[in-house]
Amino acid sequence: MTASPAAADPGLTPKPVWIVGAGPGAPDLLTLRAARMIEQADVLVWTDSLVNPQIAALAPEGCEQVRTSTLTLEQVMEVVLDRARAGKTVVRLHDGDPCLYGAIAEQICRLADAGIGVEVVPGLSAYQAAASALQSELTIPGLVQTIVLGRAGGRTGVPEREALERLAALRASLCLYLSARHVDEVQAELLRHYPADTPVAIGYRVSWPDQWLSVVPLAQMAQVSRERSLIRTTLYVVSPALAAPEEARSKLYSASHNHLFRGGA
Repeated sequence: MTASPAAADPGLTPKPVWIVGAGPGAPDLLTLRAARMIEQADVLVWTDSLVNPQIAALAPEGCEQVRTSTLTLEQVMEVVLDRARAGKTVVRLHDGDPCLYGAIAEQICRLADAGIGVEVVPGLSAYQAAASALQSELTIPGLVQTIVLGRAGGRTGVPEREALERLAALRASLCLYLSARHVDEVQAELLRHYPADTPVAIGYRVSWPDQWLSVVPLAQMAQVSRERSLIRTTLYVVSPALAAPEEARSKLYSASHNHLFRGGA
């Protein structure tokens, strides 16, 4: 349900709409810029099904808050456009990083068509929060140097060139979003490329108070997901880096490695 329309001033130049990343969930993982914009918002349009309410609560008293969990994109944009045309500071608050599975391309296009500018504020993503909570580096010298962010095909599908089999064939640190509903098929495909004992971090509502985060062998990925009834807000990080050898060492800090700021031995 949308709020009542604001009166627009035809002579007013609209302010840019701010698309802001709320991060993975914990309020103290917001960027300073994101927090500052929320605190200045006249209108906060936020994804209440995914964003921590404590973050929305940072908006000032009197800020109009529009929850989007029951709205279509058309209804969301109707509110955003109306309030922006009325000269309001509109903050469109997304979970995680809005540039990753945030559907912001459609929103930016509609704002551009209306002659309204956009500012995007990045947010910490769940894969970063998960790696930090596990005290793990996902790029280990000599083991893995690439991080792939992807998803299972599911109902909306992915381009054929980005099919899971192609991503898994790299055997990189593979971070899978929006894939818990298809975990059996995902595990079966991953086992064609990664060893069965490859560590998989399973993260549910990472950084929230009820976070659940565990590392299991790839062969147990689907079973554990079913046991925990995980179907949404779940991230999988499949990576040999989660069991990195102790002798792994970056050349950057080696005494024998020359670079711009330090001579070699």
